[in-house]
Amino acid sequence: MNNENNEFFQGNEAAELRSLYRDLLRETAAVALPGDIRALRATIAESIAGGHYGRDRFGGNALIHYMRTALELCRRISADRNMIVALMLSSLCRSDYLSPEDVARDWDEDIAKIVRGLQKVSTLYNRAATVEDDNFRKLLLTFAEDIRVIIIMIVDRLTLMKAINHHPDEALVASTAKEAGLLYAPLAHRLGLYAIKGELEDMSLKYTNRDMYSRIAHKLNETKRSRDAYIADFIAPVKAALEKEGLNFEIKGRTKSIYSIWNKMKKQRVDVEGIYDLFAIRIIIDAPPERERSECWLAYSVVTNMYQPNPARLKDWLSIPKSNGYESLHITVMGPQGKWVEVQIRSRRMDEIAERGVAAHWRYKGIKSEQNLDTWMNRVREILEAADNDPLNLMKNLKMDIYDKEVFVFTPKGDLYRLPSGATVLDFAFMVHSRLGCTCTGGKVNGRTRKINHRLSNGDTVEIMTSANQVPKQDWLGFVVTSKARTKIRQTLNEQANRSAELGREMLQRRFKNRKIEIDEGILSKLIKKLGYKTSTDFFNAIADESLEVNRVAVEYDLIDRPVESTESRSAEEFSLQTSPEQDDDSGSDTLVIGEGVKGLNYRMSRCCNPIYGDQVFGFIASDGAIKIHRADCPNAANMRRRYPYRFIPVRWSGKLGTQFAATLKIVGVDDIGIVTNVSSIINKEKDCSLRSIAIDSHDGIFHGTLVVGVVNTESLASLIRKIKTVKGVKNVERSN
Repeated sequence: MNNENNEFFQGNEAAELRSLYRDLLRETAAVALPGDIRALRATIAESIAGGHYGRDRFGGNALIHYMRTALELCRRISADRNMIVALMLSSLCRSDYLSPEDVARDWDEDIAKIVRGLQKVSTLYNRAATVEDDNFRKLLLTFAEDIRVIIIMIVDRLTLMKAINHHPDEALVASTAKEAGLLYAPLAHRLGLYAIKGELEDMSLKYTNRDMYSRIAHKLNETKRSRDAYIADFIAPVKAALEKEGLNFEIKGRTKSIYSIWNKMKKQRVDVEGIYDLFAIRIIIDAPPERERSECWLAYSVVTNMYQPNPARLKDWLSIPKSNGYESLHITVMGPQGKWVEVQIRSRRMDEIAERGVAAHWRYKGIKSEQNLDTWMNRVREILEAADNDPLNLMKNLKMDIYDKEVFVFTPKGDLYRLPSGATVLDFAFMVHSRLGCTCTGGKVNGRTRKINHRLSNGDTVEIMTSANQVPKQDWLGFVVTSKARTKIRQTLNEQANRSAELGREMLQRRFKNRKIEIDEGILSKLIKKLGYKTSTDFFNAIADESLEVNRVAVEYDLIDRPVESTESRSAEEFSLQTSPEQDDDSGSDTLVIGEGVKGLNYRMSRCCNPIYGDQVFGFIASDGAIKIHRADCPNAANMRRRYPYRFIPVRWSGKLGTQFAATLKIVGVDDIGIVTNVSSIINKEKDCSLRSIAIDSHDGIFHGTLVVGVVNTESLASLIRKIKTVKGVKNVERSN
């Protein structure tokens, strides 16, 4: 390229550019189309003149970096035209010199697709997110959309790591190295790019812990020739012995990587001298399934007969495979010069399972993985390894849809959250914190205000807006998709309903108390059902929000036909008295004259005031047509007369006596079992009186009793009250409504 001006090129950069250009021409000669080189040179030259191809964050020449990456891609992966062109043009699209649409028009839609993927991935690095978050890797894969984008980024990172050794900004170098080790090395491993993975890991350790790297490197690199010779010396007699046994096999020897040794040092908490297996040998036996284990054990005996084994280091995953399916024999033996060597023995099938199957190598090494990602990556690895000519061309239609059922969203501080596809602003709020979700009124998505039901997309940055007056609504359940949001909304709605129901119950109790009506839960249940409410909570909520009037409830309660109750009676001294209640003679008698001297009508004595013979009374026509008799001083009389004056009819007692009426007495006295006995005795001795039920409760030595007695008129009731008051310990007796 001829744009070698002093502003763009520094030092030996122009010479390096020419060298890279020549090497790249040779590597891409077989895949470049006519006119590719000319068009690419012209575009880059124009962009340099316009200042669009500048320097990267490390101060390096961006054009040289991309040419190094392109050359590395050709040599380490494959010479792929579309990937190389997309790589060279991606920087120009990020600087807005070109658009993906320009690339699609002038080059190819497939190249534009790769460029778009590289652009989207680059936006992640403008966030404050940390690559240590596993969600970052998932979002990276989602943004990439095309596996070739991930491959370009892995090679790009390898190129960058090679270039930043001894860079003066140590913090930036350490951050980049950490990212390579945590993100790109595992991705390279999953793709089967083991050599790249090893280099990334080693350089990551070198830049983050140079002293330790140097120590291990010095130990391993005393002389490369001696290491290679050692492995060859170790393998030679083993190979001869195995051949003598008639085994078909492949044997490999290697020195473990610096990073791998460092991991073992940390895990075993020893120095480099304490690592047994600096050298590793793998024996892969070709045998039919029925003879796999026997031939593996035969190889084991050959090796252990030749070299002294360390029994404590034997790992037999042949007899009992790992839970993930991994099968192999691992032994550590003392080789020549007293050095420990790890030997792995397995069949070809076992090796395939370990490398590609359910026990893939990254699982075996403990790298976190997911089934769908593993399956997808295995397909890519197989393509890379099986295709003879242009494997990357076969991957054009491989879509990165492994996380298509998830979205990844940032907070303004850069924290990354994973949510299911279709998640809303409200789902995100609940994912961050339940309290944030309960008070959420909306959110700012990428700086724009959105409603709580706005559905989020990958890479959105969301800031939640709240209000102290906001509370969860029933309709929220119609659009949230996360179980956390649904559970918390339902829980909060139930709590709100229960609080409202408690308020409604208190309102009803106060009104009934004012009218001197005792609440009977059985009768109340009938009323709730009659009024059309499915649950008592709904009923009390209606009272609380005033959609149901308390006065109406009181009137309807009074109109419910109830049987006479049978109440268990007791005192604080475990006194128990239960009498058989008698039914009021509420119809068919001539005790009352109703209306204009009419007798023989169907009527009932009201339970809210329990009128008896002699009381001033009136009649009230109930909704079922029956006539209910109330005392003139009934607490409900005023409201009934105001709401239903047309239902009132005059009533008077006739001269007929002998019928018993139920009257309720309230007694207060000193808690003494003798009092109850004495009161019961007086009632039983009284003429034309009967005890129907008695209930006693006590507190702090004082008892409160409720007695239901049968009397014939007000005079007999007054006489009974006077006699009960004479009982020792009785403080007060009065008639109750």
